[in-house]
Amino acid sequence: MSLPELPNTRNPRELRKALLRLRMEMHRQQIRVESGQMLEPLQRLRGVGGSLHDGLGIKHAPLWGIGAVVAMGFLTGKGVRSGNLSRLVRLGASLLPLVKLYLQGGRRP
Repeated sequence: MSLPELPNTRNPRELRKALLRLRMEMHRQQIRVESGQMLEPLQRLRGVGGSLHDGLGIKHAPLWGIGAVVAMGFLTGKGVRSGNLSRLVRLGASLLPLVKLYLQGGRRP
């Protein structure tokens, strides 16, 4: 962020040009700051996605998530009675820690 140089002359035209350059630089910096503030939630959301991936400790967690959603769609699709859904959810919730331990066990020496 280098500021434009001020002229060493008393020429009003050159002074107006310098003033205009200073104003333009001020507007550029203001736009940079405000755009950074507008993009902050997006950057925070990207950080949350990365920390969620690291926090689970599962390699390729998004693919596992998509696979789980697809499996739930097939298992709980049209024609499945509503009683089976709660049983399937309980089964999935109880098996999730076991799958996580299994996947982490492959990485330990």
